[in-house]
Amino acid sequence: MRPLALASTTETIRIHYHRLPDRDDVFVQQLLERTADCVVTFMPSTPLRSSVIVRDRIVLENGSAVIWFTFRDAWHDIGLFHLPDGTFTGTYANAITPVRSLDSDSWETTDLFLDYWLGADGASALLDEDEFDDALTRNLLDPRTAARAAAEMTSIARAAAAGEWPPAIVRDWDLGRAFASLALERASKAAHEGPS
Repeated sequence: MRPLALASTTETIRIHYHRLPDRDDVFVQQLLERTADCVVTFMPSTPLRSSVIVRDRIVLENGSAVIWFTFRDAWHDIGLFHLPDGTFTGTYANAITPVRSLDSDSWETTDLFLDYWLGADGASALLDEDEFDDALTRNLLDPRTAARAAAEMTSIARAAAAGEWPPAIVRDWDLGRAFASLALERASKAAHEGPS
């Protein structure tokens, strides 16, 4: 496994991210907020092998910022996606196994193929159903886990249609707040370390 981003001067979270059948990545994200039920992390410049495209539109590119929200015992996480110039493109839910070791600085989770997209323009879509179906055909997912992932995305889609998703903590964050939070953390750390 190789890190896909470098640690900053702020506290970081290392996410060991498994993609079935045998791909493992380690993402290093900067900690912005930790509550009892949610951890907010930040990738100011996301390293991507290829752009993320939804309905023929690029919604995330190499070097784009993403604010991530990881919830205790949830079967998904949420990302606020942007373009490299900072333009907000939408909210992305990723079906995953519940994160292990959420209270530590090193987590582990497995991608479950399905994703849900709510664009800045209000358009929504269930994504990667073909990959999910292929994973079932190839027996990469057991039926119980697959059913749980599908139910999670269905629940999110219903909540979004009712105007009840994303949750409040996601709506409280934007790119300006994320960068301001990093700047405050760095200034605080520098003040505590004093002159060298």
